[in-house]
Amino acid sequence: MPRAPALRRFLSGRRAQPPRKRLNRGRRQGVAGSGQRWRERPGQDSCPEYATSFASAGLLRAPGPGGGGGEAAPATEALTAMEATEGAAVLLLPHGQKLPFTGKCRLTCLYGAVRVFGFTIAAEQPPYDLFSPQTHCALTIEAVTDEAPEKSKKEMRLSARAKLRAHHVPRDARSKLMKNFAPLCSVVLLEILDTSVTRFILSHTDFSHIFRVKRQRGPCFAPEDAALASVGIGKRDSESGLLLSESSVSAIEELIQVCCEEDDGCPIILVCGPKSTGKSTFNRYLINLLLNHLPCVEYLECDLGQTEFTPPGCVSLINVSEPCLGPPFTHQRMPRKMVYYGEASCDQDTERYIDTVKYVFNSYKKEVPLVINTMGWVKGVGLLLLVDIIRLLSPSHIVQIRVEDVKDMPHFTPEYMSLAAGLHTKGKLQSKCKSMDVSGTEDWKQYEGERDFQTSATGHKLLCVQPEFPGAGNAGEARVHSSILRDVALLGYLGQLQPLETSSVLPLHSLIPYQVSFNAVALSVVHTDVAPTHIMYSVNASWVGLCKILDEVRSQTDGPVLLTQTPVCDCLGFGIIRGVDMERKLYHILTPVPPENLRLVNCLLLGNINIPDCIFTNQQGIEGEIPYVTSEYNYDISGAGKLKMKKHLKRREYSRS
Repeated sequence: MPRAPALRRFLSGRRAQPPRKRLNRGRRQGVAGSGQRWRERPGQDSCPEYATSFASAGLLRAPGPGGGGGEAAPATEALTAMEATEGAAVLLLPHGQKLPFTGKCRLTCLYGAVRVFGFTIAAEQPPYDLFSPQTHCALTIEAVTDEAPEKSKKEMRLSARAKLRAHHVPRDARSKLMKNFAPLCSVVLLEILDTSVTRFILSHTDFSHIFRVKRQRGPCFAPEDAALASVGIGKRDSESGLLLSESSVSAIEELIQVCCEEDDGCPIILVCGPKSTGKSTFNRYLINLLLNHLPCVEYLECDLGQTEFTPPGCVSLINVSEPCLGPPFTHQRMPRKMVYYGEASCDQDTERYIDTVKYVFNSYKKEVPLVINTMGWVKGVGLLLLVDIIRLLSPSHIVQIRVEDVKDMPHFTPEYMSLAAGLHTKGKLQSKCKSMDVSGTEDWKQYEGERDFQTSATGHKLLCVQPEFPGAGNAGEARVHSSILRDVALLGYLGQLQPLETSSVLPLHSLIPYQVSFNAVALSVVHTDVAPTHIMYSVNASWVGLCKILDEVRSQTDGPVLLTQTPVCDCLGFGIIRGVDMERKLYHILTPVPPENLRLVNCLLLGNINIPDCIFTNQQGIEGEIPYVTSEYNYDISGAGKLKMKKHLKRREYSRS
């Protein structure tokens, strides 16, 4: 296939024009793409020049989970950082200069353009919130500029000075910055970032350090470091950022070109591989690059344990129109379609998992490119299940992340997918077979109103990626355990309960819950069998999915209404049952779901996703024994269990009662 002009420029090392001003800031989630094909941003060519979004991206060699990258030539000029006003600093970056950092801040580009995790931010665009915690590889701010400036050097200096003056940068700081000004540099304003979600997360001792900046003292502590520290970020070394291998570069290059063309319809990109190989990082980076040119991208989450936009235990389809400039707990969003599976793994009920993926995927209308994330369970039954998922979703491109230690994972070529047997599907036993035999597999039944799914491989392009960051594929060497990432994701969701107008953190037990009658909602425990006489003990102080079933909930008594089977139904959000009033027959539920959506909820699903221990043990203003928690308990009682200790923390042991 002949290479596009932008691709030729990419391979020849020439810089293309930077993306123009984004026009979709503030686009409401879940509405883009309805009833129309995806379109390019106004004023851009039919084949966007993505070379600036990728060719000179911050390819820093760095350790860490999901990191990656090639080597870039170091900039000859150093950055200049000046404290502008209280809680704000101005940063001048020469062309190609990179700033890896830890912390969080709000970035406004005043002059030129910068790239953060693949997404290009140009002047006159709205501010963007950047989150670079210690739990993930560091974000990097990199200066990128136009290939050929249209203004003279004097005009550019006047423009940059006017931008600084408009943002109330003091005269002394302006003068010092302009001494180092060059035509191809970029100027950004960094401000202290304090959101209700991160404030709530940091209020828990277990996670109070994740954005902490290590202060350097002595001769290495430069004035620039002090200016950066004043806004809450700290400079990291060049080996702390994103690391992309050459195979990753090649794969992303091809995927961007395919997504920017409409010749063969909207591509469906499925990313698979073992645990701790950088699948989520690859997806975020790819989405950010695509958003430089497309209004939105669809994202199908099939990984129950490490979800991107929702709390764990969900399969979801979300329309992404804003860049991912932080880890999952910083961008929890409401998907267009979501089902609460209720567990971080599907090994106990693969049939329901298949039905769940199928139900959610049915909402994809093939109007924008789709990126699919899969589980890291790729051995034994997990491999067979992945074959089923690939057959069900029929991707046009499969990005297979491979590591040397996992030798039993085959190449998912079209030929292999045609012949291999899955867990619930069969491959072609004879060459004359033209389609997959699904006889006897009742779990592939169609839901009412669904269109037919093609469950045979129609051919796809396989792109193999070899990660090169240290510890790739070794879950034991991950920077943070997956259970801790699930906990902080739940805290990120619960942080939405915090009032926006207050700067202090309110404990959850001080918030007023909703009252829900027993007979107004159906109730089901999805992960195990519970006797009806004990079900109220199990739901109290539990995390529940707030769902909508098609059947009308009716009860001749005052409840509770119990379901005999687990439904595959829409989930509208989550909450905590913080109390059960047996006398008045009421559930007391804390949830950030807006009232207009709560009116649709008629089902509560209780799964095996637990509320983080710190929610129970860090309740403020409690004297004596903590509610729902005790330090003296008989562990022989059925259902009792000790709260797990974090290896890096020392604290008193408790158990839930």
